[in-house]
Amino acid sequence: MGYSARRTARRRKLGAELRALREAASVSIEEAARAIHGERTKISRQETGRHRVTRLELETLFTLYGAEDEKLRQWLIALSAEGTGRNWWRQHGDTFTDDFKEALTLESDAARIAVFQSRVIPGLLQTQEYATAVIAGSSPELSAQRLNFHVDIRMSRQSIFLRGNPPRYTAVMTEGVIRQQIGGPKVLIEQLRHLLTLGETPDVTIQIIPYSQSEFTSAGGSFVLYSYPDPLDFDVVQVAYLHGDLYSEEDETAAKYRKAFERLQASALSPRKSAELIASVSHELERE
Repeated sequence: MGYSARRTARRRKLGAELRALREAASVSIEEAARAIHGERTKISRQETGRHRVTRLELETLFTLYGAEDEKLRQWLIALSAEGTGRNWWRQHGDTFTDDFKEALTLESDAARIAVFQSRVIPGLLQTQEYATAVIAGSSPELSAQRLNFHVDIRMSRQSIFLRGNPPRYTAVMTEGVIRQQIGGPKVLIEQLRHLLTLGETPDVTIQIIPYSQSEFTSAGGSFVLYSYPDPLDFDVVQVAYLHGDLYSEEDETAAKYRKAFERLQASALSPRKSAELIASVSHELERE
């Protein structure tokens, strides 16, 4: 499936808003299609996020639907714009699954990223050696060449922290994540040191839920919450499962995950105390 036909989160959001405007104006799909000199299926595909809407088409539909709210118009125009932060990976687009393309798009455009992990260190915080162990363990069928390729891509993703407007990144992990010796003690020690370094940067916050936390907080599994600034102003939730990822930009779902993340943060140690725990685990490993 090509990039232009892939259903990204912002296209789905735009499509849903356009459909609401069309229905509120009592305009049929056929009438909308004639206005933009297209076929009925084009409007259907735009409203389900499977086809791009051009700026000219947007302006035409705004007039047809009587959309006069300037703030709403600018928001929808912003939604229709293709992000620029993902250019580095488009050369590899044909080798990636749709789920992974979706994640890269969301990751590149987000202003804030909130991650909860109960199994492994989040990918954007992984060292090369730790990432190699994680990817090799989750995909043992990969050849050495393909393994190195996937590790390189994971390392390239971390460049978002080096750009002029990096996202605000907050990771909450359970203590078991920083104790699980994926790749062996030496790999974990270097990974923990890397976490300590990242935690000192202004755009990265790392918090650990300690074993000593007696109040149970369930989030139903690991997830990522991507948030976008005005004029986009919407959230997308990515939930991992065995065979891929699920995405939702529904306001109700996003609100539930925001509250879940807030509860997880409340049950976690402060960033300073979390750093102390990470350093303590690292020192324990070094003494063994």
